[in-house]
Amino acid sequence: MDEKRKLKEKIQKWLEVPQEEVLIENPKNRTMGDYAIPCFPYAKKMHKNPLEIANFLKEKLENAYEKVEVVNGYVNLFLPKKKWTQKIIEEIIEKQESYGNFEPNNKQIVIEYSSPNIAKPFGVGHLRSTVIGEALKNICKKAGFSVYTINYLGDYGTQFGKLIYAYKTWGNEEEMKNHPIDELKRVYVKFHEEAKENPLLEEEGRRYFKKLEEDDLECLHLWQWFREESLKEFQKTYDLLGINSFDSYTGESYYKDKMEKVIKELEEKNLLEKSDGATIVSLEELPPALIKRSDGATLYITRDLSAVFDRKEKYNFDEILYVAGNEQILHFEQLKRIVEKMGYPFWKDIHHIGFGLILKDGKKMSTRQGKSVKLQDVLEEAVGLAYQYVEEKNPNLENKEEVAKKIGVGAVTFNDLKNYRMNDIEFHLEDTLRFEGNTGPYVQYTYARINSLLENRKGIEISYDEIEISESIWNIIQRLNNFKETILSAKENYDPSYIAKYLLDLCSDFNHFYAKERIIDGFDNTTEFKCNLAYATSIVIKEGMRLLGISVINKM
Repeated sequence: MDEKRKLKEKIQKWLEVPQEEVLIENPKNRTMGDYAIPCFPYAKKMHKNPLEIANFLKEKLENAYEKVEVVNGYVNLFLPKKKWTQKIIEEIIEKQESYGNFEPNNKQIVIEYSSPNIAKPFGVGHLRSTVIGEALKNICKKAGFSVYTINYLGDYGTQFGKLIYAYKTWGNEEEMKNHPIDELKRVYVKFHEEAKENPLLEEEGRRYFKKLEEDDLECLHLWQWFREESLKEFQKTYDLLGINSFDSYTGESYYKDKMEKVIKELEEKNLLEKSDGATIVSLEELPPALIKRSDGATLYITRDLSAVFDRKEKYNFDEILYVAGNEQILHFEQLKRIVEKMGYPFWKDIHHIGFGLILKDGKKMSTRQGKSVKLQDVLEEAVGLAYQYVEEKNPNLENKEEVAKKIGVGAVTFNDLKNYRMNDIEFHLEDTLRFEGNTGPYVQYTYARINSLLENRKGIEISYDEIEISESIWNIIQRLNNFKETILSAKENYDPSYIAKYLLDLCSDFNHFYAKERIIDGFDNTTEFKCNLAYATSIVIKEGMRLLGISVINKM
């Protein structure tokens, strides 16, 4: 990564072009070089043909590299293999998990993710927001940013008026004490079933939410009880996922007494209009944003407006990321547009990190009755299947339960994060737990395989002059060298799949090397070198998995 940056600076100076216009590629065919510089983009501006520019750069660069070639308007650079191999391996072993770290940049990122709705089961639909958000937190920190995380609980809105009415009408206190989420789900479902026959119930739901907004004591008591019980249930799932804590659990309810300030500012800036008794903001090419219903009740976007201004004031963020499904694209476009119309330039720093659905057989994942699938159940099933595998393959393994937990939960998490986040993903539990192919267990197995090799590491000094750098070794070195660049790509695109795919490629490179070459050799220098190469690889695998929120396994 640093080599590329230095090379870009030199080319910028020599060609007198902006640094952002300097292109340095990694050839897919590694026999074509380690870096390739296309010279076509500069031809028009410099009034020279690409071959002339390429030959000029070759002359400038040939003393710094092992070989420099000009091929069809490209300059292909070949790094000095032994020197570079020693540099990469020693740097990784010295820096350990800090390898790939960027210098702190004094910039603050706020990330809102997970954000389940209280009084409802933590469904599998919230898996994607949770693991993508957690991975982005780790990646942004690695990239040098300060990060503040918010679990913006869905704990306010008309649905809570419905829930309060439903519990008062059909609730069972004993069941509520023993199985709170199941009981709340039961009465909420019953409300909607009854509302089909009696549409006036919808009005009752809105009336009870209005009472909650007005701090009715009974409604507040029930709402607080629902919230506390929900948080206890959510924590069980977070514990299983290995997510320790969020910096804030501030939910929508926190903003109930802060919305009037924003509404007043919208009014002062002549942005509010009346439409059929409701209060809206017109947004030209977008549908209007509904700020208040005709009965005066506020909406999700009203609270989000209050929240974004509150967060800007508290954290002075440089970026704020909302990790939420693709179905909320319009909502966040409206949010950004309102902030822009209010005259605040930080609207450009608001980013919706969208993602697709989890599908089972091409349909949104749900039970036969159309009810949501509990994430806790899916994770526990994955752990159970992983335990069966461990029991069959290595019945004498210590800490089988802990190993099975890491394999099972890690498999589900990796299966999500290896996919480009905007795509829908098909979920087959058995496939996610395979130890071959593009899976989390494949990466964990590779790490465990390396660990067993390291028992042969002696800690002696290596003479790199005597080492032969084969193609399979050089492939690993090149991959290790690209770790920092991969982290930057994951940050710039807000997409953890860059890290997951990188790990799959690194493991593939290592396993190819493992299959092709004799690693434990009678010649100590060669054995020690190859063990150190394996050790450096294991450090990067472990750190890459940590960025994804997944633990590695020493023995399997």
